[in-house]
Amino acid sequence: MNPSEYQPEILETEIQSSWLTEKAFSVDVDTSRDKFYCLAMFPYPSGKLHMGHVRNYTIADVIARYQRMMGKNVLQPMGWDAFGLPAENAAIQKKVAPAAWTKSNIAEMRRQLQRLGFAYDWDRELATCTPEYYRWEQWFFTRLYEKGLVYKKMATVNWDPVDQTVLANEQVIDGRGWRSGAEVERREIPQWFIRITDYAEELLDNLDKLEGWPEPVRLMQRNWIGKSRGVELSFELDTPIAGLDKIDVYTTRPDTLFGVSYVSLAAEHPISLALGKDNPALATFIGDCKKASVAAADMARAEKLGMDTGIRASHPLTGEAIPVWIANYVLMDYGSGAVMAVPAHDERDWEFARQYALPLISVINDEGGQPADVTTAAYIERGTLTNSGTYDGLAFEDAFEKIASALEEKSLGKVTTQYRLRDWGVSRQRYWGTPIPMLNLEGGGEVPIPADRLPSLLPEDVVMDGVASPIKTDPNWRKFEIDGATCERETDTFDTFMQSSWYYARFTCPDYDQGMLDSDAANYWLPVDQYVGGIEHAILHLLYARFFHKLMRDEGLLSSDEPFERLLTQGMVLKDGAKMSKSKGNTVDPQELIDRYGADTVRLFSMFAAPPEQSLEWSDAGVDGSHRFLKRLWRLVQEAESGAAQTLEAATLDKAQKALRRKTHETIAKVSDDYGRRQTFNTAVAAVMELCNEVSRHDGRSAEDAIVIHEALSSAVLLLAPIVPHISQALYQTLTGEHLLDATWPVVDESALTRDEIDIVVQVNGKVRAKIAVAADADKDAVQEIALAHENVQRFIEGVSIRKIIVVPGKLVNVVAN
Repeated sequence: MNPSEYQPEILETEIQSSWLTEKAFSVDVDTSRDKFYCLAMFPYPSGKLHMGHVRNYTIADVIARYQRMMGKNVLQPMGWDAFGLPAENAAIQKKVAPAAWTKSNIAEMRRQLQRLGFAYDWDRELATCTPEYYRWEQWFFTRLYEKGLVYKKMATVNWDPVDQTVLANEQVIDGRGWRSGAEVERREIPQWFIRITDYAEELLDNLDKLEGWPEPVRLMQRNWIGKSRGVELSFELDTPIAGLDKIDVYTTRPDTLFGVSYVSLAAEHPISLALGKDNPALATFIGDCKKASVAAADMARAEKLGMDTGIRASHPLTGEAIPVWIANYVLMDYGSGAVMAVPAHDERDWEFARQYALPLISVINDEGGQPADVTTAAYIERGTLTNSGTYDGLAFEDAFEKIASALEEKSLGKVTTQYRLRDWGVSRQRYWGTPIPMLNLEGGGEVPIPADRLPSLLPEDVVMDGVASPIKTDPNWRKFEIDGATCERETDTFDTFMQSSWYYARFTCPDYDQGMLDSDAANYWLPVDQYVGGIEHAILHLLYARFFHKLMRDEGLLSSDEPFERLLTQGMVLKDGAKMSKSKGNTVDPQELIDRYGADTVRLFSMFAAPPEQSLEWSDAGVDGSHRFLKRLWRLVQEAESGAAQTLEAATLDKAQKALRRKTHETIAKVSDDYGRRQTFNTAVAAVMELCNEVSRHDGRSAEDAIVIHEALSSAVLLLAPIVPHISQALYQTLTGEHLLDATWPVVDESALTRDEIDIVVQVNGKVRAKIAVAADADKDAVQEIALAHENVQRFIEGVSIRKIIVVPGKLVNVVAN
């Protein structure tokens, strides 16, 4: 390679090869050193990196490399979230087994990641679709079952009849499956659940300890857990239906109890189903409700529809007969599947009541002390009660307690705490996932597969027909003998959130075969010091990972309470103002950019174009500019005179040399803060660019000039090394003859920051008229004298009287004249 030319394609290939050969980033437990575990959310192996991947992994790599230069024992692993429905769909389309397709993609994406120069410990690579990984996930599930934290029950689900699987609410769009487009049905099928609600309070309380997490993420988790204090109360029925003699509801607004004008039931409520058996019209309506989307956004937009059941329930305090309706906006999944409807003070109830001409009873006074006007919209604010009998005039808190007490006295209600959070349903009716390690007994019931018979292997040599899961149609796979009895394996597989909920812990000991985790290794490396990933995972993935961590702690596998100490949620990559996607035709192929400019240019642009938590707007000109800067840095180093071996004598430096040296150490201080505390890598790059500009402007030719230029360039290379490691390694070798991976982070020389002179602004009547240089230790009188003597200041004070002079030490002089 010609050292006078920057040739990234040659340079980067050579350096990356040496890193892999030397296992430069492989680490082991070393209790004599401070550890730093840096992790980016692992990818699904689609086979092709996109710019979102590049940005995410570059951010994490910059942090990891910086911490390594700070002397930490740094773990940064990489693996593959390898199970999931996309592989099945691809297998059907390409007529290849999901396992083969996935493994091929992993090999290709590993090559792409290595070409970007990420400092991964490749010895720790794992894929969640391997038996070595999912064996322990299965073992852990059976342990949770034995502890009573796992159970099976019939549950109402969104069923896609084409994909033959359960869909999350968010995967149902306008009543249709997100992928197949088929009309989704609401079905009751047996599902496996893990009792995350047992940990709701701890998951909520521990959010206060996560000071290194963005507050919006913590708020989203608080809202998802949804702790509320309310009242469980009952509306009694004259005649029992489906074995029920009352309808139970939960409300956080018992102060509005006198505004109830109807009770609404979910379509799947036992009373609804019982009534539908003898009422064809009601049965048809219930069937229509089961096909509707239950995603929050869709429900908010959907027309509120219902049917009067014809039955009545008694108001718990007044005894008044209240009509019972079935409504499409009430879900069986939440609470009891029944709602006390207060149309005057709830937006959804208001829409429903207007649709069916039901009473609007205002029971809350507005700010003016009058019954709230609810003719055009529900009044949802709190206030004093009205139209509420003996409770009139009470504020919310008093009304809550007194109405709750009255209900308790009648044994029709009690104060309780509830959570929006529901137990985690982990069953999926797909093939490409971890088999749930349970056995269904011939006489009913189930038992876990014994630990010594795990893993329950997923057959990989299968043919996908696009409908049924191969393990559901394979009688040989389903058959399982235990203690001489024939059982049948569970044919559902785990939700892929199961695999991503503990992978970070397995990275600490990926080859350990004596258990789920090597506790010594897990307790050394965990918690993860820095986690990096998209804001779209702020709720479910992070919540499940936090839950799993506590489960593993309580099993004695690790000792910490939380998995991730600090969290960075990076913004999206946009082009022309829109998120990059194939459907929009606005994607940029990272590989094409690497081939044209080199990995360092792609990394530099990704870090320089925007702060990490904000969206990055793609710019071809920005990529070109990043490449030009690296070529310029290359030339500066090649042209610099040798100054490495000479000792710097600060006392011999002239004003310009001192200024350049001061700029060097100011830059070290700023960039250190940008990398460590602020994590604003764009401003770090800008600061180094400014330092390089100062080097370019410095035109001295003495030995001292060579020394300060060498110091400036060596520092610039070290400061950029986490972002552009390949060019930095080559240039550091040129400047010092030493290996960059052995270099430590530059240290600020405080003496270099002292100034002989400082610049001060001079104003006359608040307008800037001059800038003056004064001795750093000049007193107030000396500064004032120099300011008044400046020729431009003289022009503006000539012929006027000076009323006062304000001197702000080290900053400005303001002359007030008239």
